[in-house]
Amino acid sequence: MRIEPLHDWDLNPKSAIALQTELASRLVSDLPLEIDRVKRVAGIDVSVKNGQSRAAVVVMSFPDLLGIETVVAQQETRYPYIPGLLAFREGPVILQALSKINHEPDAIIFDGMGQIHPRRMGIAAHLGLWLRRPTIGCGKSHYIGDYDEPAETKGSRAPLRFRGRELGFVLRARTGVKPVYVSAGHLATLESAVELVLACAPRFRLPEPIRAAHKAAGLGK
Repeated sequence: MRIEPLHDWDLNPKSAIALQTELASRLVSDLPLEIDRVKRVAGIDVSVKNGQSRAAVVVMSFPDLLGIETVVAQQETRYPYIPGLLAFREGPVILQALSKINHEPDAIIFDGMGQIHPRRMGIAAHLGLWLRRPTIGCGKSHYIGDYDEPAETKGSRAPLRFRGRELGFVLRARTGVKPVYVSAGHLATLESAVELVLACAPRFRLPEPIRAAHKAAGLGK
């Protein structure tokens, strides 16, 4: 997969925040992802252990969700953990993994946030600008914003708002289990992001591509 560099990653926190603010204006969030045209979808996750970051990319066919390709990359963790700047910590190793795949996905789901972020630049949004293709964030934990708990049935959702702006949905991807936090990254609308996440989660709380990436990255199920 060919990736064109967008900027350097070695930035101090103040410069990184300024860059996020500038990049947010480039996000495209009003272009629906046409689900019926998606033939391959990828899931991405990263584990960080003992000073090493390991990224996994799993490409699956869609809508049948059969594994096509799994690639991993590992490198030294060079950036500290700073809330809101996860892309600077995990971005380089993810891009290294993506550069090795042979079957390019039509859409990518990240285990992390898209525009549910103080500057709308969660890792799915940030790397969407690098990759120039539809990206979606699907986080497991509440980060920012206010919402009402969605109903217990699969597919129920509630808008998540931050500073008066709707940034994502809290989505019940499986009846009776904890919700996930879904937001568009780049080149997708929020509604189409939710549609793809649900289509990729026929049995479990997390989309199948992310579940597979968990395992490949060494995180378990």
